[in-house]
Amino acid sequence: MLRLFAIVFALLPMLALSGCSEPPYTQVDNAQLKSLIGQGVPLYDIRRPEEWRQTRVVESSRTLTFVDASGRPNPEFLPRFMAEVGKDDPVALICRTGNRSDILARQLADLGYTQIYNVRDGIARWIGEGNPVVAH
Repeated sequence: MLRLFAIVFALLPMLALSGCSEPPYTQVDNAQLKSLIGQGVPLYDIRRPEEWRQTRVVESSRTLTFVDASGRPNPEFLPRFMAEVGKDDPVALICRTGNRSDILARQLADLGYTQIYNVRDGIARWIGEGNPVVAH
């Protein structure tokens, strides 16, 4: 499993270059995120603990750090995520501005996940639009 995670991260530069193509996931705004949450779609906040403390999180978020402050992958991320989310289950991803969740969404699509929703502009836009957050 960790080897697969390492391979996926080795592909990051190629994924960055593919930014002009249609993403293999769905971009959602805050109104769409509210609808997804209302339908019971889990929202994973993939930021770091210090970020959760700083800005707080969207209520009902599941917190699971994707990468550390240096951009190194969290070795616990993929095994835990794969244990919690089936490949055909809908899942929403949020980070600070949508960049990390974009990278993760592409990786998950490459791993066979079929219903990935990336929150466009992340928690920054969520808060900026006056939406509520709760302490983590």
